[in-house]
Amino acid sequence: MEEYLGAQAIVARNASKMFLDGAVVAFRQLDLRVRDKEILCIVGPSGCGKTTFLRCIAGLTDLTGGELLVGGRPVAGPPEGVAMVFQHFGLLPWKTVYDNAAFGLAMQHAPAAHIRERVGHYLELVGLAGFERHYPYQLSGGMQQRVGLVRALAIDPAIMLMDEPFAALDAQTREILQEELLRVMQRPDERKTMVFITHSIDEAILLGDRIAVMSARPGRIREIIPIDLSRPRDITSPQFNQTKRHILDLLRSERANQPLQTMDH
Repeated sequence: MEEYLGAQAIVARNASKMFLDGAVVAFRQLDLRVRDKEILCIVGPSGCGKTTFLRCIAGLTDLTGGELLVGGRPVAGPPEGVAMVFQHFGLLPWKTVYDNAAFGLAMQHAPAAHIRERVGHYLELVGLAGFERHYPYQLSGGMQQRVGLVRALAIDPAIMLMDEPFAALDAQTREILQEELLRVMQRPDERKTMVFITHSIDEAILLGDRIAVMSARPGRIREIIPIDLSRPRDITSPQFNQTKRHILDLLRSERANQPLQTMDH
């Protein structure tokens, strides 16, 4: 396992997760270190355990074996300072944009003035100022996902877990939100540790400081690829496409050896 200098926000050692009394193994003996304030993207074949691993970091499900540390502490329930953004928005349809965005802070019993300041700041930052009284059904998919991002950012988490947050969006909206996310994350006062799951290799290269490529189930970290490209990244550059070809080759070799999957964890 490659070692990295500096603070490590997330450490997985020999981590395993099984379902159905061991009949299904999502991932096994997974080792990974996520450095403080880096964007680590994870790609891998369907069913390799990407989302399950993210849920373990979030404390939503327990490991079967091994060790998982967040901020140097073993995960035993949802860790403090961790927020998760899901693929399907997760907004409450009976709440307004403001109330959805404020939900995390309200659950923390934050003062109303603090909630107004935080939520207002991020709604402005992602272009949703003026939509506070709208309901989710009145918003486009891209706007709904912006609300989900604001809800996560407003609680000022140290770590953000992103479970294919843009996968359900059309290509143009997806590109816009990738740019929005990077714009926020590149602000010195907003930079956070982020683990970002995606099936899009282009998205992983555009966003990630490093990319972890997982093997087919049972998932393991097959290779970690540093992305040494300046931002904004040019998808037409030779370096970008060389990296993309390498990741594609890794995934194709995994797909060739992957049996038919009936469950996706």
